[in-house]
Amino acid sequence: MYQSDITQFLNQLKQQKPTLEDEQRRGRALLWDKQPIDLDERASNQAARVKQTPYVYYQNF
Repeated sequence: MYQSDITQFLNQLKQQKPTLEDEQRRGRALLWDKQPIDLDERASNQAARVKQTPYVYYQNF
């Protein structure tokens, strides 16, 4: 059965490092998989924000 060079490389890499897939899943969970947003908390956070002036470097003191 034919296997491409890439498939052979990936199979060899998985044999050398059996924890690779678990490490990838943990990295994904850390960076991409997020908890659902609580809409009530988000609304209260937005209501508590201080409005930014149009030109932030000029302040009327």
